[in-house]
Amino acid sequence: MAVDISPTFTRDYTNGHDMNSVKRYKLTPKVIGRIIPSVINVCYIIFFVLNGIISSEKISFDTLFFLNKMLAKIRDTEIYFDVEGAALVPDGERMREKPVAFMIHGGPGADHTSYKPTFSPLSQKLQLVYFDHRGQGRSARGAKETYTLENNVEDMEALRQYLGLEKIVIIGTSYGGMVALSYAVRYPENVKYLIVIATAGSSRFLELAKVNLAKKGTKKQQAIAQFLWDGKFENEAQLQEYFQLMMPMYSLTYKPETSGKSWNRTILSPDAINVAFGGFLRSYNVLDELDKITTPTLIIAGKHDWICPPELSEEIATAIPNADLRIFENSGHLIRVDEPELLLDAIIDFLVYNSRINIK
Repeated sequence: MAVDISPTFTRDYTNGHDMNSVKRYKLTPKVIGRIIPSVINVCYIIFFVLNGIISSEKISFDTLFFLNKMLAKIRDTEIYFDVEGAALVPDGERMREKPVAFMIHGGPGADHTSYKPTFSPLSQKLQLVYFDHRGQGRSARGAKETYTLENNVEDMEALRQYLGLEKIVIIGTSYGGMVALSYAVRYPENVKYLIVIATAGSSRFLELAKVNLAKKGTKKQQAIAQFLWDGKFENEAQLQEYFQLMMPMYSLTYKPETSGKSWNRTILSPDAINVAFGGFLRSYNVLDELDKITTPTLIIAGKHDWICPPELSEEIATAIPNADLRIFENSGHLIRVDEPELLLDAIIDFLVYNSRINIK
């Protein structure tokens, strides 16, 4: 990952070697802004140890950084992000820079944590940047009317610039796929590869989902889904109840005894999902603009997906020139839960085949 640090520091550590071959650094305002929170954190740790609040024997790397959250102050918000995988890796006699992938979570109203640890193996090939959309997960809350697809796209572009990145790989699932498609339409020059999973190119998914739920859902599932269609979840507990009741619709391999663990890790945002399903998703449509996307694209769908059925992925594949479509026979909406190994294999095969990103 490119960091905004440029050459200076006058102290000579070269031991007589050519100074031009040695990286030197200067403290720019942005670098100072990143260093100060860490210095403050160390002072806090020392204070806590001296006062017996924290045992010096239990200090870990996590302790040192627990106050210094990965928050990017961009536009009118703060976006939480997390990075997995090294940027530079040894490659024979040189160091090779891995491509950077933005991992775009769905919902809206969920957070990035559901991607972990399923997508972690990709960090051997890519440097992964997870982030939470504004108003969701660990990102800053704000005015509900700002929780829009438009802002999610622009926040993503601002985060790319904040991190000093050039072209990025984009991986988005469900609503994250809608953000990914919208970003690729608006900023095609910044996309190296596009991968969308279990998503849609228009609001038609709402109509199809209601039909599928009426056919396959239980009375309880149909009743609680009305809060989704109306955009009227009252609180986080009610939204969590929705996902727990609906999980057999989302995943073919759902097991009640194990599902609770992942939901306990997820920070839910009723406001974000209400604004989306009660508002802008009803008019969402990028199908007519998808021909602007010329980057290699992989589209993945689950054959038994009730909310973004595979015919919607077929529409996307038809609209994007030379797109690659894969339909997973034994998956619902949550392909990463139903067929995680095959999903990772498909993504890695796609990246290796398109070898311009030099993945080894």
